[in-house]
Amino acid sequence: MTPIAAWGRLSADPHHVSRLNHPSGVPDLLRHASHSGIAHGMGRSYGDVCLNPEGTLWITTGLDHFIAFDSESGRLVCESGVLLRDIQRMVIPRGWILPVTPGSQLVTVGGAIANDVHGKNHHVVGSFGDHIRRITLVRTDGEIINCGPDEHAEWFAATVGGLGLTGVITQAEIQLHRVVGPWLDTETVPYANLDQFFQLADSSEADWEHTVSWIDCIGGSDGRGLFMRANSADVADRPVNEGRKLTIPFVPPVSLVNRISLRAFNTAYYHFKKWRSGRNITHYEPFFYPLDNLLEWNRMYGPKGFFQYQSVVPRNGGHAAIHAMLKEIARSHDGSFLAVLKTFGNRQPVGMLSFPQPGVTLALDFPNNGIRTHRLLERLDAIVHDAGGRIYPAKDARMPRELFERGYPRLTEFMQYRDPGISSGLSRRLMGY
Repeated sequence: MTPIAAWGRLSADPHHVSRLNHPSGVPDLLRHASHSGIAHGMGRSYGDVCLNPEGTLWITTGLDHFIAFDSESGRLVCESGVLLRDIQRMVIPRGWILPVTPGSQLVTVGGAIANDVHGKNHHVVGSFGDHIRRITLVRTDGEIINCGPDEHAEWFAATVGGLGLTGVITQAEIQLHRVVGPWLDTETVPYANLDQFFQLADSSEADWEHTVSWIDCIGGSDGRGLFMRANSADVADRPVNEGRKLTIPFVPPVSLVNRISLRAFNTAYYHFKKWRSGRNITHYEPFFYPLDNLLEWNRMYGPKGFFQYQSVVPRNGGHAAIHAMLKEIARSHDGSFLAVLKTFGNRQPVGMLSFPQPGVTLALDFPNNGIRTHRLLERLDAIVHDAGGRIYPAKDARMPRELFERGYPRLTEFMQYRDPGISSGLSRRLMGY
């Protein structure tokens, strides 16, 4: 067995590993599996949604072939192990782009579907699942199901955002969006408090496709931050400063993210970005994926790893809930430097267990300081619960089952489509098997 950790590096549990290298062999392999399994791509999920301790991981990165691309319609068919990075680099020079991408492009297509990832433009185009036209799903009994919004729609709704629990996705058809090039017209606007954030978010929705903000959760509950927005820019091509990717080469003996470093970093980051605020022409990669230039950045949290915590709360009451969460974080002195605050659009999720819903979402990371961190997260859970919100399973490693069941009211309906031969650490923790 092989010890494998998720991106949060909270533990490295033993797994059986089986590599999927060709779609035609997947049904037979799953049918004869001796242990329950779960599809595993790049392992960029932070918690246990991509883990199956003592069970099998079906590694999908070998399913990495492009199958068809129609340059007139923008329809792309590919295997599920293809990276979003490779799609972007192939289609953008041809006038197309993925309509939705998360904060890293080192993610497989199958993982993006299973977690129904969202980007900085949910208010315009929704989530990743809104742009999937067809999925090929292989069940552990060998059955192959082709589904989409107009074909076996119930299977499609269960699989998009379905946490990999309905089967193994082997192939997908994606509708891309037209784009004039790889450049973005960007603007960074400092804000002093939550009132200003919501004013910027509301006033930007009509004219800006991409909106997101970094928020300083160390300095108190006022919530100063940096609001960033962008549109595709029709400008003459220019040299791309790829720069040299940096790597954190080893795991330090203690976390580099602590009370002292956080306050210093957040203060310096806010004032540096405020000084450089304003309009710029920016290549899409540093705007969409700033952390991809720092390889193995998760090592900075030391041997105990870290928790990611992302919630969404309805807009009605969202201001009070975010203010309360920031107050709890400031009181704990265990803040986050990767704190992201943004709004979701007023559209219903595609999948039964899709995370995005109308409202405001706050994503945070916390070094694993044991019981102290757990108690802080429990206090944040209570705020999310009272506001009628939910936690993002793709980033979760410890949410209470009651909060999961309350936050995902279609869970009972979803369970009808679960594959009994598929299991994960998350499913056993939150669903019983």
